[in-house]
Amino acid sequence: MRKIKVLIVDDSPLVHKLIAKALPGDSFEVCGLAKNGREGLELYGDLHPDVVTMDITMPVMDGLTAAQEILARDGRARIIMLTSRGDKESVEKAKALGIDAFIQKPFAPDQLLKTIQRLTLED
Repeated sequence: MRKIKVLIVDDSPLVHKLIAKALPGDSFEVCGLAKNGREGLELYGDLHPDVVTMDITMPVMDGLTAAQEILARDGRARIIMLTSRGDKESVEKAKALGIDAFIQKPFAPDQLLKTIQRLTLED
Protein backbone atom coordinates (compact mmCIF):
# COMPACT_ATOMS: atom_id res chain seq x y z
CA MET A 1 0.00 0.00 0.00
CA ARG A 2 1.30 3.45 -0.94
CA LYS A 3 1.92 5.83 1.94
CA ILE A 4 0.13 9.19 2.04
CA LYS A 5 2.74 11.93 1.60
CA VAL A 6 2.29 14.91 3.95
CA LEU A 7 4.05 18.28 3.75
CA ILE A 8 4.04 20.16 7.06
CA VAL A 9 4.23 23.97 6.80
CA ASP A 10 4.47 25.68 10.20
CA ASP A 11 6.98 28.00 11.83
CA SER A 12 7.02 25.92 15.03
CA PRO A 13 9.40 22.93 15.25
CA LEU A 14 7.19 21.64 18.09
CA VAL A 15 4.17 21.55 15.78
CA HIS A 16 6.27 19.71 13.17
CA LYS A 17 6.99 17.05 15.80
CA LEU A 18 3.38 16.85 17.02
CA ILE A 19 2.00 16.39 13.51
CA ALA A 20 4.66 13.83 12.57
CA LYS A 21 3.96 11.92 15.79
CA ALA A 22 0.22 11.86 15.01
CA LEU A 23 0.79 10.18 11.63
CA PRO A 24 1.38 6.41 11.79
CA GLY A 25 4.52 5.50 9.85
CA ASP A 26 2.93 2.49 8.19
CA SER A 27 0.38 4.67 6.36
CA PHE A 28 1.94 8.14 6.21
CA GLU A 29 5.22 9.72 5.17
CA VAL A 30 6.20 13.24 6.21
CA CYS A 31 7.87 14.15 2.93
CA GLY A 32 8.85 17.69 3.90
CA LEU A 33 9.00 20.31 6.63
CA ALA A 34 8.78 24.04 5.95
CA LYS A 35 9.01 26.90 8.44
CA ASN A 36 7.20 29.52 6.33
CA GLY A 37 4.84 29.79 3.40
CA ARG A 38 7.58 30.52 0.86
CA GLU A 39 9.44 27.32 1.79
CA GLY A 40 6.14 25.42 1.72
CA LEU A 41 5.38 26.68 -1.77
CA GLU A 42 8.83 25.65 -3.03
CA LEU A 43 8.67 22.23 -1.37
CA TYR A 44 5.17 21.62 -2.73
CA GLY A 45 6.50 22.03 -6.26
CA ASP A 46 9.44 19.71 -5.58
CA LEU A 47 7.70 17.00 -3.54
CA HIS A 48 4.10 16.85 -4.85
CA PRO A 49 2.60 15.75 -1.52
CA ASP A 50 -0.87 14.24 -1.20
CA VAL A 51 -1.77 16.64 1.63
CA VAL A 52 -0.37 19.86 3.08
CA THR A 53 -0.90 20.99 6.66
CA MET A 54 -0.53 24.78 6.72
CA ASP A 55 -0.39 27.30 9.54
CA ILE A 56 -1.79 30.77 8.82
CA THR A 57 0.54 33.02 10.79
CA MET A 58 4.15 32.56 9.67
CA PRO A 59 7.09 34.78 8.73
CA VAL A 60 8.17 35.51 5.13
CA MET A 61 4.84 34.36 3.62
CA ASP A 62 1.65 33.61 5.56
CA GLY A 63 -0.29 30.39 5.08
CA LEU A 64 -3.26 31.89 3.26
CA THR A 65 -1.01 33.47 0.63
CA ALA A 66 1.00 30.26 0.25
CA ALA A 67 -2.18 28.19 -0.05
CA GLN A 68 -3.55 30.56 -2.67
CA GLU A 69 -0.36 30.23 -4.73
CA ILE A 70 -0.28 26.44 -4.38
CA LEU A 71 -3.91 26.17 -5.49
CA ALA A 72 -3.27 28.51 -8.42
CA ARG A 73 -0.54 26.11 -9.60
CA ASP A 74 -2.38 22.89 -8.71
CA GLY A 75 -6.14 23.07 -8.34
CA ARG A 76 -6.16 19.50 -7.01
CA ALA A 77 -3.93 20.33 -4.02
CA ARG A 78 -5.32 19.17 -0.68
CA ILE A 79 -4.61 21.71 2.06
CA ILE A 80 -5.57 21.59 5.72
CA MET A 81 -5.25 24.88 7.59
CA LEU A 82 -3.98 23.84 11.02
CA THR A 83 -3.83 27.00 13.07
CA SER A 84 -4.57 28.69 16.36
CA ARG A 85 -6.12 31.53 14.40
CA GLY A 86 -9.72 30.40 14.09
CA ASP A 87 -11.46 33.75 13.72
CA LYS A 88 -14.44 33.89 11.37
CA GLU A 89 -12.63 36.10 8.83
CA SER A 90 -9.70 33.68 8.48
CA VAL A 91 -11.98 30.66 8.14
CA GLU A 92 -14.10 32.40 5.50
CA LYS A 93 -11.02 33.51 3.55
CA ALA A 94 -9.61 29.98 3.65
CA LYS A 95 -12.89 28.52 2.37
CA ALA A 96 -13.08 31.14 -0.39
CA LEU A 97 -9.59 30.11 -1.53
CA GLY A 98 -10.68 26.49 -1.78
CA ILE A 99 -9.02 25.18 1.38
CA ASP A 100 -10.29 21.67 2.09
CA ALA A 101 -10.35 21.72 5.89
CA PHE A 102 -9.69 23.94 8.87
CA ILE A 103 -8.47 22.48 12.18
CA GLN A 104 -8.01 24.57 15.31
CA LYS A 105 -4.82 24.23 17.40
CA PRO A 106 -4.32 22.57 19.73
CA PHE A 107 -5.52 19.67 17.58
CA ALA A 108 -6.52 16.13 18.45
CA PRO A 109 -4.33 13.63 16.57
CA ASP A 110 -7.40 11.55 15.69
CA GLN A 111 -9.10 14.60 14.15
CA LEU A 112 -6.07 15.26 11.96
CA LEU A 113 -5.87 11.60 10.85
CA LYS A 114 -9.56 11.45 9.96
CA THR A 115 -9.34 14.71 8.02
CA ILE A 116 -6.33 13.55 6.00
CA GLN A 117 -7.97 10.19 5.29
CA ARG A 118 -11.19 11.89 4.18
CA LEU A 119 -9.32 14.21 1.81
CA THR A 120 -7.20 11.48 0.27
CA LEU A 121 -10.20 9.17 -0.24
CA GLU A 122 -11.93 11.92 -2.26
CA ASP A 123 -9.40 11.53 -5.08
